[in-house]
Amino acid sequence: MTGATRELAMFPLGSVLFPGMPLPLRVFEPRYVAMLASLLGEPVREFGVVLIERGSEVGGGDLRFDMGTVARISSVQIAEESVRLLATGGMRFEVVRWLADDPFPRAEVRELDPWELDRETTFALAGAEASVRRTLSRASEFVELPWPADTELSPEPAERLWQLAGIAPLGPMDQLALLRARTATELLGLLEELVQQADLSLTSDWSDDDDPRP
Repeated sequence: MTGATRELAMFPLGSVLFPGMPLPLRVFEPRYVAMLASLLGEPVREFGVVLIERGSEVGGGDLRFDMGTVARISSVQIAEESVRLLATGGMRFEVVRWLADDPFPRAEVRELDPWELDRETTFALAGAEASVRRTLSRASEFVELPWPADTELSPEPAERLWQLAGIAPLGPMDQLALLRARTATELLGLLEELVQQADLSLTSDWSDDDDPRP
């Protein structure tokens, strides 16, 4: 973990952004339009994404978790009533303290060092990936998923690990637990556990649906 902190514009959402994952957004609230206006003139256009603990994405007054991911803007399209942008997840960070929300949410953050995976961890990654893709394939027969089982991932192991967490069929709180992992080994173990639970839950739901008993 780096000791230095920096101020970062923040975009609290009802979902988790992982490093290496795409983030499409439609921005229409005045405070976030103002945030974008302030960022577009910068050489590096970045903001932070954190999961909302309680409250709504719209209107303010929300409570937020203190772990998030830097989002780097890659494209912006200005429409009549909104702005559409595409960003990509970068470094993880911890919120040191929240600053004033006026004119838009801001926080002082400390970025976390990226991981380098050794050979053993990279080998374990292949097993976890097989589990995630297998679960995605089964689940896609019954529900619509944002990521298909054959989603292409980065060839770089550390980024591939985060992207694998991003496509796994998990809810926001499980995703937050993954984002908070302290090591790649911890992330892999937790990912395998959560995906197994999700697979069992989905399988149980399907079995109940097929049960002919009243």
